Amino acid sequence: MESNHAEEKFATLGLALPPAPAPLGVYKPCLVDGKYLYLSGHGPVQHDKSLIIGRIGDALDMEAGKLAARQVGLTMLSTIKTHIGSLDKVKRVIKVFGMVNCTPSFERHPYIINGCSELFAAIWGEENGIGVRSAVGFGSLPDNIPVEIEALFELY
Repeated sequence: MESNHAEEKFATLGLALPPAPAPLGVYKPCLVDGKYLYLSGHGPVQHDKSLIIGRIGDALDMEAGKLAARQVGLTMLSTIKTHIGSLDKVKRVIKVFGMVNCTPSFERHPYIINGCSELFAAIWGEENGIGVRSAVGFGSLPDNIPVEIEALFELY
């Protein structure tokens, strides 16, 4: 199996993974189908298992929203490591779908989701860490989290 050294790249970032969340509904956090890894929607889980809470454009500004999206990315990485063992098993990011809990007048959804996309690019590189993407606004998200993201990856 090839490796893209994702674990080494993650270590150089000096970031820590939060605990992988357990499902709070009737779904699987991740599913492997052949060479594809599907991740269910994830929220911004912190190291103490609490969630970042708040609506962007109201309780949170854009920078806090972008950091929340990065925290969602870290939570997704934790799920990957917990369920498949290593970030090195991921060949590439295929698709990221980002949902932003924001006020109706907020228009910078892609900027928020960049928090996750930039993290993935740092780990898997420009070629394999950036996939196709959607970034859309919602009037609410579960538990009033600011960001929820789901993704599809290709495995080695």
